[in-house]
Order: sequence, then C-alpha cells, then structure tokens
Amino acid sequence: MKLFLTSDTSGNYATLSAEESKHCVRVLRMGVGDELWVTSGDGVMCRARVSNPDDKACEVEILERDPEYQHRPFHLHLAVAPTKNTARIEWLVEKAVEIGINRITPVICDHSERGNQKIDRLEKIALSAMKQSLKAQKPEIDEPVKLIDFIRQQEHSHATKMVCYCSGDERHTLHELYKPGTDVLVLIGPEGDFSPKEIGLALETGFLPVTLGSCRLRTETAGLYAVTALNFLNDF
Repeated sequence: MKLFLTSDTSGNYATLSAEESKHCVRVLRMGVGDELWVTSGDGVMCRARVSNPDDKACEVEILERDPEYQHRPFHLHLAVAPTKNTARIEWLVEKAVEIGINRITPVICDHSERGNQKIDRLEKIALSAMKQSLKAQKPEIDEPVKLIDFIRQQEHSHATKMVCYCSGDERHTLHELYKPGTDVLVLIGPEGDFSPKEIGLALETGFLPVTLGSCRLRTETAGLYAVTALNFLNDF
C-alpha cells in the first residue's frame, strides 16, 4: 500500500494535505474504501481507508495503529559538512533516511567548501525518502551550525560520540567502539578533513577517534558508510 503524510493521526479520522490529497485522488485515483497507510511522522504507522476522496482535502478513516512500527532501540545522529556540490549532500540525506537515521546536522568546518545549506530542500528530500522507504519516523534536519559551536553543544550528551578523520594512529573502527542499542553521534568532515584544532577540540569534549578504513572517501560516501555500518551493527 501507499504511504501518505498527515498532520495528526490521533483521532478516528485524518485529513491529508492538499498536495497529498491531489496525489491520492487525482494521480493514484483512489476512491471510497481504498486502503492506504498514513503517518504524521511521529513513529506511529496507521492503516486507513479513504472515506471522502476530495482532491484538496482527502479524508481517511483510521483502522489500525502501530505505535511500535519499525521501532529503533537507538538514536542515530549524523553531523556532516555540506559538500561543494549540493547534489551530493542531497543524495546522502536521501540514502541515509532510506537506511535509517534520526537526525542530520550540517556543520560548517574550517576546511568547508560550502558555508550554507538550504534546509527546506533537504527536508523535502528527507520526507520523500521516508515515504518511499515506508518509515513512520520523520528525521530531524537542523539548520547549519559552526562545528566548534556544535562540538561544545554536545559536551553533556550521553550518546556515544565519534569523530571520523583521515590521519592519526590512535583511531579505532566503528565496531570496536560502538555498543549496539545505544545512542550514537557521528561527525563527518569536509573533503579537506577536519583541521587539527577541530579534531583536538572534539577529542577533548569526549568524541572518540574513528577510522572508516584505509581508503580516502568523499564526504557523502563516508557519511553513508557510517550510517550503514551502525544500522548493520544494530540489526545483527
């Protein structure tokens, strides 16, 4: 069945937005009695059926709720430097959401090639990926923040904090440091890597030094590698 977004699924009925209603009624030609999935992005998945196929405000009847749908026992937060080519960071957001992620924060670093990021665009991509992969939890997309400020904000975080960078002998692999089922924050730098000052501050603030292998990866590849590996460790 198709998945649609709505603002509230707490009652017996829900109304789709104008955009979702148009897609449901005019594009997919769904009518009274047709079943579909709906969610408000809060993690609750609902089985529903069309009760009023209005192409501007389609009303659906909630038949069944699953508050534990695809429940994840951990919170995955990716903080990543925006790429010079915006298509690459958009690709990363899409794939990370499909695989499974809770929060993404663009961080501006000393070696960043881009100092801004259009969050509304990333949010649309994240929502589309969420629907395509049949997820009920809408990921958070933060406004860009300077890396130094972000690191300091995480000083009292209870998550396992990891900073991935390219040089140094004291780094460890993800599976050596991460305990499945626990919250985790992964920091991925720009193409030019983090500056020594940024790495030093991260380590001083409790981030663990991580390597993603001997190959030099692009920013978006490193981000997806980390997201995939952490989901894999939690699945198995």
